Amino acid sequence: MRRVVRQSKFRHVFGQAVKNDQCYDDIRVSRVTWDSSFCAVNPRFVAIIIEASGGGAFLVLPLHKTGRIDKSYPTVCGHTGPVLDIDWCPHNDQVIASGSEDCTVMVWQIPENGLTLSLTEPVVILEGHSKRVGIVAWHPTARNVLLSAGCDNAIIIWNVGTGEALINLDDMHSDMIYNVSWNRNGSLICTASKDKKVRVIDPRKQEIVAKNMQEPIALHEMDTSNGVLLPFYDPDTSIIYLCGKGDSSIRYFEITDESPYVHYLNTFSSKEPQRGMGYMPKRGLDVNKCEIARFFKLHERKCEPIIMTVPRKSDLFQDDLYPDTAGPEAALEAEEWFEGKNADPILISLKHGYIPGKNRDLKVVKKNILDSKPTANKKCDLINVPKKTTDTASVQNEAKLDEILKEIKSIKDTICNQDERISKLEQQMAKIAA
Repeated sequence: MRRVVRQSKFRHVFGQAVKNDQCYDDIRVSRVTWDSSFCAVNPRFVAIIIEASGGGAFLVLPLHKTGRIDKSYPTVCGHTGPVLDIDWCPHNDQVIASGSEDCTVMVWQIPENGLTLSLTEPVVILEGHSKRVGIVAWHPTARNVLLSAGCDNAIIIWNVGTGEALINLDDMHSDMIYNVSWNRNGSLICTASKDKKVRVIDPRKQEIVAKNMQEPIALHEMDTSNGVLLPFYDPDTSIIYLCGKGDSSIRYFEITDESPYVHYLNTFSSKEPQRGMGYMPKRGLDVNKCEIARFFKLHERKCEPIIMTVPRKSDLFQDDLYPDTAGPEAALEAEEWFEGKNADPILISLKHGYIPGKNRDLKVVKKNILDSKPTANKKCDLINVPKKTTDTASVQNEAKLDEILKEIKSIKDTICNQDERISKLEQQMAKIAA
């Protein structure tokens, strides 16, 4: 019997490393033995945790600043211990959080065009962990909500706008927390722990929703090594990318709703092992080149972008590859989320590519120390992105333009067909005449 090949538009996705002159060279990537990705990227900047004497530091480079990075290039260096994890705010491309061995979380505002001097003063310092902080993760849809997890086995959820810890989950894990992820609307978190258990937690109710997941829906043997896998999931395409830390490959799979659920697509391999990996949000990709993912692979001394592409011949926008995706506007304020509201991400179209707007400065509202609780209805104007208004007229014009272009293409095709037909008839006439 012939083997039936499953149809998928992602079967032929291929990865390609960029040319040497598009890499970031001569970077002293951190040698700390920690399992985070050591790299965070967004449509403006790439941030990389580096070796630093007498404290912790990370580089923030504008995406276009490729080539050799000078040793004197300014850094973000306010921590007194090594930096273990960094995460860009999804609602402001100039705001980044860092967790460190010094038991603190710091939130930084990066100047619009990048650093010209080293940054030593964070906008806010979040103190509450008793041991090193190895995980920081922003809420996907609520402004100013940040999660941190430390080696004290505690998870703290902060309102960055007031600098307060509003939720402390300190009795749910008896062993070290390896990883924490939010779900798409930020109503639940999922944790992986050294005790070999995965927990799904409702952080506001402070309840475990699911704990012992005995039977996996799919099992795929990767290899026999015990290296750390860095997973990156794209909800738009339902593709999961698994990057082995210390490995030299990126394996990717398509997830479907029907058995067997997980379908192996391909593996991108290179010679050098990766020390860490950054993953670009969808709005930072080049839609004109059918790019569906971009990774920033850390070597010992450089950062190398890797582009994943779906081969297509047409120059038109590929709607099926780029459904509307999560944009930079927050759907909720911090207080709304803490009060119990949920909201899905506010989606944007990538039809004309994403153009970053101007971000507002990060401000922390200092609370009156005599207040026992923050006022529930107070709205912080932190990390605010101006609301976009839809210009109906331009949308209609665009639709008309699309129609006209389709009509022109149709006429051109008809003319080509007629030309071919006339040519054939002329050849026939010539034969008859001969």
